[in-house]
Parts: sequence; structure tokens; C-alpha cells
Amino acid sequence: MTSDDRARVEASSGWGVLHLFYEVDPARAADEVGGAKRVLDAIAACTEDPLHQVLTCAVLGHKADLGIMAVGPDLARLQVLQHALRSAPLTPAYSYVSLTEASEYAMTEDDERARLAADEGVTDPAELEERLAAWRERIVHYREQRLHPQLPQRSTLCFYPMSKRRTGSAAGGENWFALPFDARKELMAGHARVGRSYAGRVVQLITGSTGIDDWEWGVTLFSDDPAALKEIVYEMRFDPVSAQYGEFGPFVTGLVLDPAEALRRVGLHE
Repeated sequence: MTSDDRARVEASSGWGVLHLFYEVDPARAADEVGGAKRVLDAIAACTEDPLHQVLTCAVLGHKADLGIMAVGPDLARLQVLQHALRSAPLTPAYSYVSLTEASEYAMTEDDERARLAADEGVTDPAELEERLAAWRERIVHYREQRLHPQLPQRSTLCFYPMSKRRTGSAAGGENWFALPFDARKELMAGHARVGRSYAGRVVQLITGSTGIDDWEWGVTLFSDDPAALKEIVYEMRFDPVSAQYGEFGPFVTGLVLDPAEALRRVGLHE
């Protein structure tokens, strides 16, 4: 099936995200000519539509050899990529499906107005409107990047799924979903402040997977400094959102490379 043979499948909000991890089949890689070309052709076909992006990495450790992250509006196109990769000498090791999303806990204009008054003493109407206008521009950019991200060019990435704890009672502080919305929003605001302190060092992409895959969110971190990946996750472990309510799946870390170079590193050649 080609990309022209099927109907598009698009979410009403957000783009599809596929994290695909593979082990190289060494026997097939040695016997079959053009294993890398099959992967490169599959990536090229997916990215013929410029809204679709594919990133490749050579995985560190033995959880997988090759990682492929694909993002775009058409889930059918992403599935065609997934299926095409099966023709290469690759054995699936792990996968994750999610959608980009805007946070339900994002600050509103009323929140920012109250923060400017309480934290910075901004009460003059003219100054307040000027500051709010700048905030509106930032929030539009932030929301657009959350829903329709441009994958950054950083040398390393780390992916892991996570969920919010929902065992026990609300009184025991273990059920995130039993907390009132305002309490959850306040906790997430503190969590976000930790993340913002890594601006310039770590790019974060949080995608939603409730009802789509085994966990509730997928987290992809990009950085040129591998130590920053460790530091941001470690620091966030002390934040109540993680310390009391966070549950984490497997972590996979890789070196982000041009597709041809990533394939060469894992033993696939054209």
C-alpha cells in the first residue's frame, strides 16, 4: 500500500507520534543487499509530505539498536512507514504510540494577570496590558510548538513513558485523579518551573497516550549534553508531581544521527 492508496487519518487535535525501536537481525543484514536503502526509502516516502518528520538514532545499551521517531498529522502515513520498515532486516524491540497535546494545566490570561500583580507588583493598566500582550504572543508560540512541534536537532535524546499514580485514596496522597483540578494545576505549575530552568539545555516534548498505549504520556527529551538528560529527570524526581504521583516506564537513550549514518552505526549498509 502506498501513501496514495489509503485515506488520511487525522486527530481532531494534535499530531500522531510513533516511537519505534528495533534490533538489527545480523544474519539478514549480512545476506540481504540493500537493507539500509529500504529504511531510507521508507523515511523518504513518509517525509514527502513536509508536515511529517522522522528522526533516527543509534540506541545506547542493549534495549534496541535503532530508534525511529516519526511525527505528523496523518496516522495512516505513520503506519505505512511502520509497515515499510518491516521489509528491512530489523526486529521490533519496542514501540510507543501517542498524540501531541496542549497541557490542560497551562496558565490562562487571568492566571498571568494575577501573577504579574502578586509577584511583580504590576498594577498600572497600561503596563499590565503591555505585559499581557507579550504573554499572549509567547503562549500562542508555546501552544503551537506543543501541538505541531518541529523536532529539534540535538545530539542525544531520551524517551520514556509515564503515568500519574491512581492507587490508594486521595487522603493518602496517592491518587492524582482524585485531587481537585486547582490542586493538580498548582502542582503542575511547580513541576513546569523545574522544566523551564533547563531552557536552552533540554528540549521537552510531552505527548498524550491515555487510551492509546499502555501509559498515559510519552516524554522525549533532547539535548546536546547527555548529563542534562540525567539532571533534569533527577531534579524532577524531588518535585511532588513525580515524588508522590509519578510512575515511569523504561528509558531509552540514543545518539541522534543522520539516517544514513545511524544505519551505518548499527550495521546496515546500502
